[in-house]
Amino acid sequence: MLFNYFKIAWRNMIKSKTFSFINIFGLAAGLTCCMLISVYLLHEFSYDRSQPDVKNVYQMATTFIMNHKEFTLANVPAPMGATVKKEFPEVRQYTRLMQLATFEDKTMLQYRGAGSQPVSFFEDKGFLADSSFFRMFSYHFIEGSAAGSLDAPNTMVVSETVAHKLFGSVPALGKIVHISSGTDGDRDLVVRGVFRPTGEPTHLDANFFLSFGGGGMEDFTRRQENDFATNNMFTVYLRLAPGTNPKMLEAKFPAFLDKYAGKMMKEMGFDKRQFLIPVREIHLRSDVPGNVTAPVSKSYLYILASIAVFTLLIACINFMNLATARSAKRSAEVGVRKVLGAVKGLLIGQFLGESVLMSSIAFFLAWGLTVLLLPMFSEITNRSLGLSLPEHLPLLVGFFALAVLSGLLAGIYPAFYLSSFQPAKVLKGKFTNSLAAISLRKGLVVFQFIISVTLIVSTVVINDQMQYMRNKDLGFDKEAQIVVPLRSAESKKLCSALENEFRRNPQVINAGAGAYYPGIVNPSDNLIYRDGQMKQDARRTRMNYVDFDYLPTLGMQAVAGRLFSKDFPADSTRIILNESAVKAMGFASPADAVGKKVHNDFKANAYTMEVVGVVKDFHFEDLHLPITPYAIMTTRFPSSYIVVHARAGEPGALLKSMGEAWHRLDPNEPFEYSFLSEDFQRNYESEERLSTMIRYFTVMAILISCLGLFGLASFSAEQRIREIGIRKVLGASVSGIVLLLSKDFLKLVGVAMLIACPVAWLVMHKWLQDFAYRTEISWVVFFITIVSTLAITLFTVSWQAVRAGLANPVESLKVD
Repeated sequence: MLFNYFKIAWRNMIKSKTFSFINIFGLAAGLTCCMLISVYLLHEFSYDRSQPDVKNVYQMATTFIMNHKEFTLANVPAPMGATVKKEFPEVRQYTRLMQLATFEDKTMLQYRGAGSQPVSFFEDKGFLADSSFFRMFSYHFIEGSAAGSLDAPNTMVVSETVAHKLFGSVPALGKIVHISSGTDGDRDLVVRGVFRPTGEPTHLDANFFLSFGGGGMEDFTRRQENDFATNNMFTVYLRLAPGTNPKMLEAKFPAFLDKYAGKMMKEMGFDKRQFLIPVREIHLRSDVPGNVTAPVSKSYLYILASIAVFTLLIACINFMNLATARSAKRSAEVGVRKVLGAVKGLLIGQFLGESVLMSSIAFFLAWGLTVLLLPMFSEITNRSLGLSLPEHLPLLVGFFALAVLSGLLAGIYPAFYLSSFQPAKVLKGKFTNSLAAISLRKGLVVFQFIISVTLIVSTVVINDQMQYMRNKDLGFDKEAQIVVPLRSAESKKLCSALENEFRRNPQVINAGAGAYYPGIVNPSDNLIYRDGQMKQDARRTRMNYVDFDYLPTLGMQAVAGRLFSKDFPADSTRIILNESAVKAMGFASPADAVGKKVHNDFKANAYTMEVVGVVKDFHFEDLHLPITPYAIMTTRFPSSYIVVHARAGEPGALLKSMGEAWHRLDPNEPFEYSFLSEDFQRNYESEERLSTMIRYFTVMAILISCLGLFGLASFSAEQRIREIGIRKVLGASVSGIVLLLSKDFLKLVGVAMLIACPVAWLVMHKWLQDFAYRTEISWVVFFITIVSTLAITLFTVSWQAVRAGLANPVESLKVD
């Protein structure tokens, strides 16, 4: 019996090749989209799951409260971990981590082997770590061992990739590497271990670790051993005793903070709260900035999950629509079978079996397509994704079950509908599609295009926002700005000489240096208040320390007062504010602030500065964040970056000249550069990836919808072939036939657009709230969507309508 069902199902598929292809390929496309997104979501939700005893490991984070406003960071002061362990028996172990990118984005590594050319390059993803780090977190060591690898001062552990770049194929253990870091200073370290990434997703994505012991940061933390209020730059992890309730531990933190930091926080005019984040959730906590690696936005994951579900729904809708539409073609078969004794249950089994067979074929096709597309999808998502039979067997079994379930759900209505036919009626040719079946098909087409239209609107809005962020005036000249990092103590000393060398090139407009530049992390801040205010009124103000040419190089202008000038030696103790700082501190206007005094009390020290000028607000952070108070002083510390403003044109010759100038002055270090515009745009990588993924999946959703529409249009034309023939004999034109067959589908798509446009507006309006600066959703978005959807629909339907209209009416009117 089963073999007979299979044989009949196969014959029906071969007989109706076009409809079988549309059904199978459409469902396969939907399953492929669902598989790709599911693999990605599984990856995103599996961060740090492989770490030992991870359910008891937590990260400490801080919420700061200033002037009735709150902001959160994933950092705490240096002594926090050790003291928490001492105070609370629930804490079994702690470890600290600090990003070397806290003050500078990259670190310079140098190796000078005996008798070989020195190797020197810049590397990111470097960290300072306590000796206990590798006792809490597991890494696969291929040289040395995790135990004790960072116990001694001036030791380091590197990844296999970094070891190969430094030493080639030679063993790395015992080699001495010189490190130049703006965060930790210059020092020599001994390699005590080499690890190989396991491929398991982790928020601790590192290229190398340095011991705290022996570096500049060790001296700093020693001086700050009793400071629990300021210098929140360290990431602290706690391993709690099994069975500990983290919420109960958090409830003890306020009294702990009051004991160790209450007095200092009160003097400085702010408060804060400590809380715990399970390590398994860190990657999903986009509400906690400043973490070890950038987290993913949960809202983005929900968007992708919705796309996966809706794309599969569209494919299932196509399946159901075509199955019910073709029911008339099989009515005679059902009648004959019933006359010959077939019972309803057997007929239901047969038709459900056919549906499941087609969905099973679609699953295996989707599996193959997923494997083929995963490398490209991995590149788009910037993730290492894979789908292999041994490793992902449960996942594949789940997808197969999903495919079978999709086949059952998609085929259940046609199965019951076909099996309910009355044999006497269908054998007399009196069968017609019921109103319920026609209404269901129309409803499903509308639902299908609601999803497609929503995706089109979302794609257009996201692309508009990306374009807005690329083109928005940021308040400074971002184009043709070349950024040269200064990492070693030697290069920092040469800063002025390098600037002068760069300026000699006629392609250079100007060059300036500073501690930071717009678009990168700026952790330096002070609490500043004006004359007549108390320190409790102080506003958190980001700080940058620059030379006299930095602001003119970026094209910044004073809206009141002036910029720093070498003609005024006293400018070394003066300050420039942005408009937001002027407003936050209560000045009546930018002009009112010029010449006034502002103050900063830090611990026992009080600083007073005169406001020499006010600059127009500019975006020192990306457009997710509003512009906040910002202050600029002349260089108090060695500069970390030189910014070179180049003339328009091809920069190749200029970069070559700058490299030559660098090597003349500093022959032992590599010349590194980047473009400020590209660095700033890098802040939107996650949005760019989301935009790309939604664009691809929108195209797939539209393709699947059009396949279903194409199938229904084909069936409609086939059903009305005699009507078309008669109309042509009576003089109907091809365009009239096309309009006749297209108008019903255009009406359905029109209804879908009326429903989808408000829904899409609400969804995208909510998404745009993640940006402090955003584009408006204009009527143009919906105009583009309506026109493109109608054009796609008309093209899809007209293909079959034109064929029907051009057919010879003599052939159409022949009796079968």
